[in-house]
Formats: sequence, structure tokens, C-alpha cells
Amino acid sequence: MPQKKTKKLLVTGSTGQIGSELTLTLRKKYGGDNVIAVGHQRKPSDTLLNSGPFEIVDVGNKENLQKVVEKYDVDTIYHLAALLSATGEQNPQLAWNLNMGSLYNILELARERGLTRIFWPSSIAVFGPTTPRDNTPQETIMIPGTMYGITKVAGELLCNYYSVKYGVDIRGLRYPGIISSETPPGGGTTDYAVEIYYEAIKKKRYTCFVREDTVLPMMYMPDCLKSTIDLMEADPAKVKRHDSYNVAGMSFSAGELSVEIKKHIPEFKCNYEPDFRQKIADSWPMSIDDSQARRDWGWKPSYNLATMTKDMIQKLSTRFAEGKL
Repeated sequence: MPQKKTKKLLVTGSTGQIGSELTLTLRKKYGGDNVIAVGHQRKPSDTLLNSGPFEIVDVGNKENLQKVVEKYDVDTIYHLAALLSATGEQNPQLAWNLNMGSLYNILELARERGLTRIFWPSSIAVFGPTTPRDNTPQETIMIPGTMYGITKVAGELLCNYYSVKYGVDIRGLRYPGIISSETPPGGGTTDYAVEIYYEAIKKKRYTCFVREDTVLPMMYMPDCLKSTIDLMEADPAKVKRHDSYNVAGMSFSAGELSVEIKKHIPEFKCNYEPDFRQKIADSWPMSIDDSQARRDWGWKPSYNLATMTKDMIQKLSTRFAEGKL
């Protein structure tokens, strides 16, 4: 009886906020040698380097990508490399070239080599000021006001095209703001919701770059990783969309977040000095309707604002006490 081929996964953007934790989670699940981490500019952690293969690759170069795919006989790619919203507005040309060029390269490799499955994250940045902001539907107006958002809308259309025309199994999620206790934020508009915890632990104060009443959808990293892997492992018959699913964890204002932190750190103070990112935040949804993801493949978040904050404060306080924050 022929031996079953070992599944080989590749993660681009493996040194980023989501990619770094996703890579380690996948390695625990599938084995370190079976998950190839790909990075370019940011230095990988020792944990990432010591737990499995790591390759430096420019994802905008298809030949370089192809060499790594062939070297490890990769059959599944989690494509997380991207320039995020706030950083993208400072260099929109680079955002377009990196985000769209790398996705096109991945999809072409999938088509040419018959790869089993592709994951590509979209974002709530696909929505814009004319989108309904409360309980934003799965299918709605998408006219974003950032280059990052434009690349995500175009990316969703491209993924759907490759799925319909070439039969590539592509799966995606419209990530909300992601909050992590392990990895610092990477240039997104929702970075304040991560930074505030770190500064609360280290300095007992924070200056927030959006208004106190700014409400955005968020998700705690454990739920982010769970939603990603659950979708990728779902029965193909249950996956009805190949652009991207709305997915959500919780929604809260910057002020509500500050109040929740004060329950654990009473002396914490937060000031609000909105900058250019306020305009971006005001164009995004305040809450997300993710009923199709719940219905199709059983998505359900585990954390809310209170349970996430308790866990964040606990983990960051431990790291700060150990001199690791």
C-alpha cells in the first residue's frame, strides 16, 4: 500500500503579527519540518528559526517563490505577506506592488503546480465610508478609501476568479483588528488596541491615535488563529465562498477598552490625540455580520473584551516582570 504523502505548508509573512504565531501553531499541529516559514525584511525570532525551516524570499519575485515551493514540495500556502493600512498610505505604490504582485504570483503557482489549497487574508479595510457600518453584511458596497483596502477588494476578486476559472481551492477571511500578546503590531489602523495594553503595563499611560468614541471590530489572536485553521480544514463542500468570509470576534470603543484595562490597572490613564488614522477608522465598520461563516463552517469566537483583557494583562505582566517586554 503506497505511503500517504506528508502535507507541506508554506507561510509567507511569517515574521509578521499574525504570521509569526500562525507558523508556530501550524508547526505544533503538523510538525516543525512540514511548515516552511518565509520572511523578507523583519528578523525572525529564535523560536521561529529553531522550530522549523526558514527561507528569506521576496514574494514579489515569482522565481524565488517557485524555488522554495519546489525545494520543499509545498502543497498548501498561507499567504500573509502584505503592507498594512497605515503603512500603505505612506507608500501606496509599494502597497499595490507588494500586495497585488505577491498574490498574483501565489495564485499562478497554485494554478501551474496544482497546489491543494491557498489561504489569503482579506480585511475590513475592503469597506469604505458608503458601506453600512452597523452589522456590515457579507455582501455590500465596497469602495475603500485606502490603497490597502483597494488591494484587498482587488485581491478578493482575483481569488474568486482563480477559483471559478481554474478550480484553485482558495479560502479567505476578512480579518478585523487583531490583538496579540506575543507580537507587536505592524502598521495597521487598529494598532492602538494592541499598543494600549503594552503601554498600560510598562508606563501606566497611553496616548491613543483615535477618538475615545471610535468603535471598530476586533479579534483576539487565539480566535484569529482558530478561525484561519478551522476554515482551511473545513470540508470543501461547506466552503461556499472563495473571495473572503466576514469574520468577527467583538466590537468596542477605544474608551471602553481603556475602562476595561483600568479594572486591572486602576492607575492607568489614556489620552486621545487623533491623527491621520482617524479618518481611516471612521470609514470602517463598527460591527460585522459573520453569520455566513457561522452557518457554513461553524465559526464561533471564544473571547470577548473582558476575557481577552484579563488574558492580555496576565501574559504581558508576566513578560514585563521577566524583563521580556
